[in-house]
This record gives sequence, structure tokens and C-alpha cells, in this order.
Amino acid sequence: MQHVKMYTTAVCPYCMRAKQLLKARGVEQIEEIRIDVDPAQRDQMMATTGRRTVPQIFIGQTHVGGCDDLMALDAQGGLLPLLGHTAA
Repeated sequence: MQHVKMYTTAVCPYCMRAKQLLKARGVEQIEEIRIDVDPAQRDQMMATTGRRTVPQIFIGQTHVGGCDDLMALDAQGGLLPLLGHTAA
């Protein structure tokens, strides 16, 4: 299973939706980086991704993007292989 890292805020509905999808796909642990409590992390996120919105999701070294990007990747059948699962 690949390491999953997500930049989030406390009240972001898209963050909650992305976490629900990842957990439904077998992800047990998500490294959550709260940019609302640590502004330096927001700067780091923006420097790394070029984006200002949350969530910003990384699976392994791959920047997936936001919630809509994650949903699209799942719909195309690309999420499970990226996570390291094989389709059953």
C-alpha cells in the first residue's frame, strides 16, 4: 500500500469526501497536513503543487490533485493500481 498524504483543513467538505473514498478503497492511514493550523504548510503545499485549494492529495510520490481529480482517477480505474492494489 502506497503512503497517502493529504493537505486539508478542518471544515473542508471535499477533504472529508476524499478521505471517505480513500478509506472505502482500503486506505487505513492518511497523513493529514492541516494547513489551517500551520500557515507554513500552506506555503509548502502551494510551492509543491501550484494550487491553493484543499484537499491536495499525494499517493506515494504522485500528486493526484484535489477531490474531483481523485474521483475521476477512481472512475477511470486508476486509483486502486496507484494505491498498490490489484483489482479483485
